[in-house]
Amino acid sequence: MRYGPIRIYEQPLPGLPVYNHPPLAGWMLLGLNELSELGIPFGTLIRSPASIADFFCAIVVFEIVRRRGSLGAAVACGVGVAASPVLIATSGYHGNTDAVAITFALAAAHLLVDRRAPLAAGVAAALSISVKFIPVVVIPALFLVALRAGRPALVRFSAGFAALIALVWGPVLLTVPQNLKENVLEYAGGGYRLWGLVRFADLFGLPESFITYIEGDGHFLFVLACAAAGVWLARLRPAQLPVVVAVTMSLLLLLSTASALQYLTWAAAGLFVVGFWEGAAYSCLLGLTAVLGYQGRSAVHWSETVLLLAELGWLVLAAGLVSGVREILAARPEPPARPPAGPAPVAASCAEQRAGCAVD
Repeated sequence: MRYGPIRIYEQPLPGLPVYNHPPLAGWMLLGLNELSELGIPFGTLIRSPASIADFFCAIVVFEIVRRRGSLGAAVACGVGVAASPVLIATSGYHGNTDAVAITFALAAAHLLVDRRAPLAAGVAAALSISVKFIPVVVIPALFLVALRAGRPALVRFSAGFAALIALVWGPVLLTVPQNLKENVLEYAGGGYRLWGLVRFADLFGLPESFITYIEGDGHFLFVLACAAAGVWLARLRPAQLPVVVAVTMSLLLLLSTASALQYLTWAAAGLFVVGFWEGAAYSCLLGLTAVLGYQGRSAVHWSETVLLLAELGWLVLAAGLVSGVREILAARPEPPARPPAGPAPVAASCAEQRAGCAVD
């Protein structure tokens, strides 16, 4: 890399508006570039992180579902993730790192509530937003559940999170903080009107000023709404945190005002956490959308067929979200912690017992 993983944020890139990846992605690219010097094709290397992440994501989804349903359902959902056409297209063909971020986000929730490993969960949560910033919407819910788990869990989770953030983000924050803020933290996505709210607003002829607003500063309101929804669900059902994370990431895609085929990754594994049929319906329909989209003349210029499939896929995603919220709320709430029992009554001494027997 010519500029390195830190100074890259200062550089205007030909054909791109900005370099908008979090710091860990830069170090990953640097490592892959070094490996390419050994003769390994860079095209293979760049697809490896997402493809490997999909393998581990299938295992994480299997574990999450197994603890909340039958073994058969867990196997079906895990296999569904591994065979998802959406993930095959976005990871195996495009090679984008969104799948890595989603895997770490789901793993953080699983480690926190299922494995009772808050330190590892904090590290996984920090890794998720260090690869792609999109899982930031689930970070408040993770911290809330860590807080509810007790002070030791919160301290361990916070320590793991803070240590990794300091290690990965610290050098960039100290060197080029303004460029990082503008390129990564405030990135609103491309201005293409291909998906979701922006697509429907354009289709129904809503005012241009409204569309421009929700594509610009207004998109932060949708991000806040997703984070708030995650916190609300996590507060009601903390034991269902992995499902909450899956639903929150799916909601972010539903409300996204940016358009890109790799964004379809955000809900692909999560909807299998909700249920097999929800995940299968989404993966099949949006997988076809992704495959046809990548076969077109450009991944950001969709044909009418792809646009129609995306519109139907948005509705399937909405239905899956409704199912996910219902599943979370239908789960049995955790009983309130019982106060510690008082001291047991002191047993009568043997002499007193004998005396009582004599009286009787």
